[in-house]
Amino acid sequence: MSLYRFGRLVCRIFFKTVFRFQAEGVANVPSDGPVILCSNHISTFDPPTVGIALERKVHFMAKAELFDIPLFGTLIRKLGAFPVKRGGVSKESIRYALQLLGEGGMMGIFPEGTRGGGGMGKKGAASLALRSGAAVVPVAIIGRYKPFRKMKVVYGKPIDLAAYRDSANSDSLEQATEHIMSTIRELVASHS
Repeated sequence: MSLYRFGRLVCRIFFKTVFRFQAEGVANVPSDGPVILCSNHISTFDPPTVGIALERKVHFMAKAELFDIPLFGTLIRKLGAFPVKRGGVSKESIRYALQLLGEGGMMGIFPEGTRGGGGMGKKGAASLALRSGAAVVPVAIIGRYKPFRKMKVVYGKPIDLAAYRDSANSDSLEQATEHIMSTIRELVASHS
């Protein structure tokens, strides 16, 4: 059993026991091909929350400082995380993400950037989706990570970004980002 699968199993047991975790809409996540999961961001627990209900490995960008922590940096790298510099995405991070998606991988992104970002999305997820042709699946994390209170993750239907693919200008990227963010907000509102 790989480290990722073992970690996912441990997280599933922990989350189901402590947070009464449930997942809805798992069938909306494509079983193969490049996928970007775009989720709201409320806690440091969010990456495992987004990934534990899925059979596919989910890769996340994580702030570069985390990889400097002895043992922890090695662990999160083995679990599929890769570093990104705060305040801007490096060319290496973008190149790695596009390579990952080009190989049919799956990424998890929090377009708000920081926890409780207030709903304003950053353009990275839309840019990666448009450049790679990856399916974009909106994800809503519902709950507050309180012991023995229900936590839920909801995977929505993939978002159609075809209208934004033809024109690769800044306006279309902004519109694609807002489309992703509004879909996430609607998913959160309809399941809260």
